Amino acid sequence: MDNSYNGISTDIYNPRDVYEVKILLAYFLNRINRPVTPAQMLEIIRSDDTVSYFLYVEAVEQMLKNGTLALEEREGTEYYVLTAAGREGAENFKQLVSKSVRDRVLAAGLKLFALLQAEREMNFQIEPVETGYTVSCSIKDGNIPMLDLKLYAPDMDQAEFIKSHILRNPAEFYSRLLDYVIANEEYVPDLNE
Repeated sequence: MDNSYNGISTDIYNPRDVYEVKILLAYFLNRINRPVTPAQMLEIIRSDDTVSYFLYVEAVEQMLKNGTLALEEREGTEYYVLTAAGREGAENFKQLVSKSVRDRVLAAGLKLFALLQAEREMNFQIEPVETGYTVSCSIKDGNIPMLDLKLYAPDMDQAEFIKSHILRNPAEFYSRLLDYVIANEEYVPDLNE
């Protein structure tokens, strides 16, 4: 990903030392206030090349070793959890990492968790038909079915594209669809033209 603006590299704001990455991880986990799987954490921290993979791995190893981060198993899944010492460090040292970097990582985390929530509330099926694929989408609010929709796509790439765009913001998709249905009127041609 190109991290530049008019030839000026934004990479100068990214953490370059392990201690900065440790502070960033502690800050993120403290703000998000929920357990995060190692795969989720890696995806968040690497989402826009904010942190080097090698710095990330070293920071996690040091945090696990010094007790600011713990790896806990819950229902068969391992999660990173910030310890009390990690929370204290996150609050005391967060200013050592630029606010823009902290905000980018927090935004990436919130975006990932929103997508995961949307995936839990939505059900997609992509099925082959004679001349392409159907993308079936259903949205439920608890046990209440909110939407059950089938769309046609000529190939699998477009079917996956449709699915990914609905998943980006399911509430907006549903809202726009409802707005269209409510505002839809019969077409009456202008005979004066």
